[in-house]
Amino acid sequence: MKTGGQLIVEALEANGTDRIYCVPGESYLAVLDALHDSPIRTIVCRQEGGAAMMADCHGRLTGRPGICFVTRGPGATNASAGIHIAMQDSVPVILFIGQVASHAREREAFQEVDYVRFFGDIAKWVVEIDDAARVPEFVTRAFAVATSGRPGPVVISLPEDMLTSLAEAPEALPHTPVETRPGEAELDALEKLLGKAKRPFVILGGTRWDAAAVARMRTIAEAWSLPVGCSFRRQMLFDHLHPNYAGDVGIGINPKLATAIKQADLVLLIGGRMGEMPSSDYTLLKSPYPDQSLVHVHADAGELGRVYRPTLAINASPSAFVEAFAGRKPAAIPVWADETPKLHAAYLDWSTPPESGPGAVQMGPIMNYLEKMLPDDAILTNGAGNYATWVHRFHRSRRFATQAAPTSGSMGYGTPAAVAAKELFPERDVIAFAGDGCFLMNGQEFATAVQYDLPIIVVVVNNGIYGTIRMHQEREYPGRVVATDLKNPDFAALARAYGGHGETVEKTADFAPAFERARASGKPSIVEIRLDPEAITPTRTMTQIRDRA
Repeated sequence: MKTGGQLIVEALEANGTDRIYCVPGESYLAVLDALHDSPIRTIVCRQEGGAAMMADCHGRLTGRPGICFVTRGPGATNASAGIHIAMQDSVPVILFIGQVASHAREREAFQEVDYVRFFGDIAKWVVEIDDAARVPEFVTRAFAVATSGRPGPVVISLPEDMLTSLAEAPEALPHTPVETRPGEAELDALEKLLGKAKRPFVILGGTRWDAAAVARMRTIAEAWSLPVGCSFRRQMLFDHLHPNYAGDVGIGINPKLATAIKQADLVLLIGGRMGEMPSSDYTLLKSPYPDQSLVHVHADAGELGRVYRPTLAINASPSAFVEAFAGRKPAAIPVWADETPKLHAAYLDWSTPPESGPGAVQMGPIMNYLEKMLPDDAILTNGAGNYATWVHRFHRSRRFATQAAPTSGSMGYGTPAAVAAKELFPERDVIAFAGDGCFLMNGQEFATAVQYDLPIIVVVVNNGIYGTIRMHQEREYPGRVVATDLKNPDFAALARAYGGHGETVEKTADFAPAFERARASGKPSIVEIRLDPEAITPTRTMTQIRDRA
């Protein structure tokens, strides 16, 4: 006979869980007690939103479900930000929530929430376990649901009395991974479509990739001379310095790349959904009927034909698809072979940072410095805001599992993601980028980095405004500023107050030595860049945006 809390932990162990992220609560003390005797590493966080984002980063970088525990009511609702990210980004996460005792249900008891209703639209599956004997069944199923088809978050509610009750239950067994593979008929059809094409283009996106799949995709691109783009915030799926790489299919797309996709006669979309952001509001690929022939490869049959009617739908995970197609070769040199290097050249030109701009700090030279200094396996994380343009446009990703950024555009993600990434890969450099507004949404997780001696470096780009919103505000309502000014703390002093290392950059030349001191400190660090708010994008100032309104 074991308690429900013990059965939860044993089921996690059986499914290969090696660490969890949590904010403790009295509603699941029985689980915490069981973790005391478990080899599972428990990372205690400072706010449930940050804990859920750490679990998301874990799932994003490993492909295995990130596990998060939070308490009921405000704990669960705080965590919902991370669950929404995981849902829109197709990332496997399992969120366990302590729930009120069974006898108090439906009375609006202390911190009671109906989690099936609350999370119903932003999770793949939501369930409450009311019988401890069924814990192994539900937890194993949660791993299967979170990782199969289109991955995503699962939410499990745990009534307090269930966790303390004794039950006899079968020994938990690991879930069985479900793979979806292409058939020979689909591969033959794709080969024929490529044989007839004159201007094909490949877009990589989604999840369920791994390093081997990325390597096989490179082999396919080389064999067929295919130009390849990566969907929004999926840049780690192809080496940016490879001659077949054509650029980022995301926000602020290179106009030459957008033209190439619109003029393509065949688009091969592998793994991604091609949502609003990567499709440029459904203009690169028109919904529901694209101008181009579309071959859509996706692990979830429900995504095939959901937004776009494909010419050919292939129900397969990205890894299974590239493994199956890697052996196919063109009968002759493709007619488009000479055009692919031109698209790569256009990408290299687009991704070369400008050397000048308004103010005393120039982000272009800073990005150049980071590109030369950071190793290829460095992990870069960020949330959302105009500052992220400098990372996504000018960082040239080389390797898989080096990027953690929300395609859902959620602010506050970069710092907690960096904590999780450094905890997973302590030997690698982990750099978080954040705006001043973005950092202060989950910046308290810097304390988690200090607690666990995780020497992340957070680059805070401080321009004293909610930059993206101000840019839109000045364009739509020029000169009528409301609710977008920020008065910020001294971020370097804040880092030191937490027990970390802090630096302030007020001139371009200050950045390199400040960054090197931060790196050498061996502590979690914040390098604050005080950027002129006029430098709102790499190519336009705030005044130019206002004047063009």
